[in-house]
Amino acid sequence: MRMDPQDRNPDAWLTLLRAPALGPSIVRRCVAQYGSATSALQALRSNDARDLAAETRAWLDAPDRVRLDLDREWLNEGGHHLLGWDDADYPSLLREIPGAPAALFVDGDPTVLWTPQVAIVGSRSASEAGLATTRRFARALATAGFVITSGMADGIDGAAHSATLDAQGRTIAVLGTGADLVYPRKHRALAARIAAQGALVSEFPPGTPGKPEHFPRRNRIICGLALGTLVVEAGLRSGSLITARCATDQGREVFAIPGSINNPLARGCHQLIRDGARLVETTDEIVDSLAALAAGLGESLRARLDDGVPDSICKPQLTAPARDADYAALLGALGDDPLDLDTLAARTGLSIAALSSMLLVLELEGEVASARGGRYQRLA
Repeated sequence: MRMDPQDRNPDAWLTLLRAPALGPSIVRRCVAQYGSATSALQALRSNDARDLAAETRAWLDAPDRVRLDLDREWLNEGGHHLLGWDDADYPSLLREIPGAPAALFVDGDPTVLWTPQVAIVGSRSASEAGLATTRRFARALATAGFVITSGMADGIDGAAHSATLDAQGRTIAVLGTGADLVYPRKHRALAARIAAQGALVSEFPPGTPGKPEHFPRRNRIICGLALGTLVVEAGLRSGSLITARCATDQGREVFAIPGSINNPLARGCHQLIRDGARLVETTDEIVDSLAALAAGLGESLRARLDDGVPDSICKPQLTAPARDADYAALLGALGDDPLDLDTLAARTGLSIAALSSMLLVLELEGEVASARGGRYQRLA
């Protein structure tokens, strides 16, 4: 169990991460401001936090000890880790993204999160040709030295993980559940192989079931860990397009494989290419594009292991990257009354996939709140 050196007892972290209506942005900022999870928890319990929601304050003052005991039991099992925002083992690339998770629960080897990664995502209902392409790209990229990161879903995700493992490569699965749960259930054996040859990763505490809103949040971590994201097959309303948009927002490379104009699962990739994603036909194109970035990440890791922890890792970034004009248009379109995605799309001219990923970032940063019926409203 890896913890921030100042917090050998995980109770403070677990209390913060399970607090209702608190959110990763507030937890990150408080931990960075006060120096540790313990100090942040003490500050939030003090009079300095009068604006907290009643349910949040009630939990912070009197958390469910049974629940925390179960969390601690999971952490005490071999191979299980909690990487907090101020932990030197928190992956440096993920630290850079807007709306980064406050902490990660890891089942497996946490050092694999520092290695150069390519995310491979795509349709759950992939074609046989799409699955074959995924396996070919995953094997070749793993052989070239990249860790393959995906979401362990049916279709493209599962094929990417399995092919990487079969090639004796390392792979990371980012989950929309707690790291102790497997979804879909048929991937139990696959999950065990991933934990043994890589890592299962989640920002959600143990026992957290999968919910629809968890998977877009998972997607930002998939691309946030990786140097680039490859989309193999995706429909126009696919969650993979949200992942690709998140990667673009994070300043990461996006690659897309073209397909037949008669294949509905190629339309999402074609849209990404029209929007600026790089069309690729071979793995060499991806390797050549990411080689310099991978070398830089390798140097950073060697410096960390040989000379101690660099300042860039010890000092968390508290400001998100500058946002583009699309964010300004979206914030301008939002009002005091909740609006649905179709209305926002009509007002901004942005696609549903783009809006979904942008709203996720704004919600995690506390600027937008989601309401019932898939609607959103601006908070500030």
